[in-house]
Amino acid sequence: MARKLDKILVIDLEATCWKDKTPEGMHNDIIEIGICLLDVKSGEISDNRGIIVKPERSIVSDFCTELTTITQNLVDMEGIAFTEACRILKNEYDAHARPWASFGAYDLRQFQRQCTELKIAYPLGPSHINVKTLFALKYQLGHETGMAGALEMLNIPLEGTHHRGVDDAKNIAKILHRILQ
Repeated sequence: MARKLDKILVIDLEATCWKDKTPEGMHNDIIEIGICLLDVKSGEISDNRGIIVKPERSIVSDFCTELTTITQNLVDMEGIAFTEACRILKNEYDAHARPWASFGAYDLRQFQRQCTELKIAYPLGPSHINVKTLFALKYQLGHETGMAGALEMLNIPLEGTHHRGVDDAKNIAKILHRILQ
């Protein structure tokens, strides 16, 4: 399959989490896939959405809701199965054929781990761009910084709710566009 290099798929995941250690019998499950497409030439950000995913092996803790604003009720009412979310990535975003980016390596590892554990075909392509590392290298920081800090350094206002995938994907795309300029 030919690579599509006109746009980069930008992804930000939110997953179930707990204030302390993971409770017995629970697993970190993806509960939101924030996604958008960044046009490499123009910098236009399109197809921005948040796919709410119903966790299969855990529940949304109060701590997780405080961090993300995502509630158990929201995932129960609007969430789709992880397999369906993967199908959307592959079929609607050509995720397997495009380079994709996230802020740090967490999203890459979480996607790989959950696909492996649930025996689901990995929907993303092999070309992952770690925007967090790329930003630190581009601006010769000597250390990595968080997404909010990177936006602040670039004088780009943080748009939406921090730790909501739909909003963070768009914010990450803005950082990546600036790096690519």
